Amino acid sequence: MSGNRLCVDTNILLYFLKGDQEVIEMISDKELVISFITELELLSFPKITPDSEDTIKGLLNNCQIVDIRPEIKELTIEFRRKSKLKLPDSIVAATAFYSKLPLLTADRQFRKVKELELIMYQI
Repeated sequence: MSGNRLCVDTNILLYFLKGDQEVIEMISDKELVISFITELELLSFPKITPDSEDTIKGLLNNCQIVDIRPEIKELTIEFRRKSKLKLPDSIVAATAFYSKLPLLTADRQFRKVKELELIMYQI
């Protein structure tokens, strides 16, 4: 992995929250960077409990959240057109690429974006 910073996909944070020991070890000493999309995905589950929301907000407070920027918009459009990823995944991919960070994910669809440096988590 390159340095101490890492962009992570929503699924990785979900595994972390569920106590997946391998994920915990992979990211525990990293500075985590996420897209605002990941923040929205984590906090918008319809059946979220107040305790779960507090736990998620605590995790998010330890992440650098990258908001949408014109450059990320352009990259999102380019990646979505070329790879046919879903829009949220295209935004996550664009955020990682814009931030010049590897993306840690369990979603194989990201392999369609050849420009990305991926770290695939095997479930």
